[in-house]
Amino acid sequence: MMLPQEIIRHKRDGLTLSEEEIRYFANGIADDSITEGQIAAFGMAVYFNGMSSEEAADLTLAMRDTGDVLNWESENLDGPIIDKHSTGGVGDGVSLMLGPLLAACGGYVPMISGRGLGHTGGTLDKLDAIPGYQSTPDNTLFRKTVRDCGVAIIGQTGNLAPADKRFYATRDITATVESIPLITASILSKKLAAGLDCLVMDVKTGSGAFMPTHEDSRALAQSIADVATAAGVKTTALLTDMNQPLGSSAGNAIEVREAIDFLTGKHHNPRLKEVVFALCAELLKLGKLAEDKEKANKMLENALSSGKSAEVFGSMVHSLGGPADLIENPDSHLPTADFVKPVFAEASGYVTDMDTRELGMAVVQLGGGRRRSDDDIDPAVGLTEFIKIGESADQPLAVIHARSESDWQQAAGSIRAAVTIGDQAPESSPVIHEVITANS
Repeated sequence: MMLPQEIIRHKRDGLTLSEEEIRYFANGIADDSITEGQIAAFGMAVYFNGMSSEEAADLTLAMRDTGDVLNWESENLDGPIIDKHSTGGVGDGVSLMLGPLLAACGGYVPMISGRGLGHTGGTLDKLDAIPGYQSTPDNTLFRKTVRDCGVAIIGQTGNLAPADKRFYATRDITATVESIPLITASILSKKLAAGLDCLVMDVKTGSGAFMPTHEDSRALAQSIADVATAAGVKTTALLTDMNQPLGSSAGNAIEVREAIDFLTGKHHNPRLKEVVFALCAELLKLGKLAEDKEKANKMLENALSSGKSAEVFGSMVHSLGGPADLIENPDSHLPTADFVKPVFAEASGYVTDMDTRELGMAVVQLGGGRRRSDDDIDPAVGLTEFIKIGESADQPLAVIHARSESDWQQAAGSIRAAVTIGDQAPESSPVIHEVITANS
């Protein structure tokens, strides 16, 4: 019989853990036979000594297997099961556009998403701004929506990777969150439980990113590509810029509106479109729906211009309980704020830098995000029409959607403090820094 303390000791001493040891420990986390103190000790041992790709893959699969693992074979779907995951950012509503676009191109996207915490927005919070939308449907409705619409964006179902939920809660209070093997296993245990054929990972880098440095962001992207591929899911990771908001807006109902404008062709933020298309193209190639990036981009442009991707989004919303005419009449259904007014810089010049995290926290201050996991959020508030780095500060820095003038004033101060104005416009930087594939 294995002993948890012996497994902890092996990792403490820098030894490589066997698949059997890792699976025993993951099962013990899930069934409560391993104590919180032992989980904390194991997490700290991994934090300091790391894990090989093989160990991280074993931990990923072991945590995945502590709960339900979806299987789509009985649905007889005529395309690949594909999905993306992002480390989160500000103005990053990519999932709302990516899912319908991929479905319109022949993929099936069972996207299990999360809620926002801190400065990053959560996909589920955005969809919860739609009246009637069931972000946590039962398994029958989830599968029906994927089968009929090609995409369903929902929250984590009851018994998905339960070991990860307990492990993460302990890591969160013992300063062991920032471990690349543990982050990798946490993300992928839930994603692989969705029964995917292919995955693309969007890892942010910059002032609004989850990882503190570019090197750490790149290491996480490489780890996820390696571990997911080793676990049998073809995976590519993109390193994308989060030194400024990705889209034109940040907030919940506000980002749903931007997604609808994107899918209907009313407005395309160039930076947002570049990231959406790049992530989609990788998945269309991995899923063998397109031979190369050029063909993938043509498929995506056609899915937009034909109106098919907008139709898919509308069908998904209606299937999951939302209004049937959201695409046609978003203003009839999405909540709006009471006090909408632009904020201007107090100096002239050009935008040279942004503290993107603080821009996200301005949305939290307005009530559009969470400081704690149990906080309520206001779906109507947020920011739109963000200025971009390099643009003249003669125009608004953003338009603030607030519930009151005092809320507006507080957010305006935060935004002015987060945006740096200089005499010269800086050189432009890439939106996509690198495409990372698994090491063979």
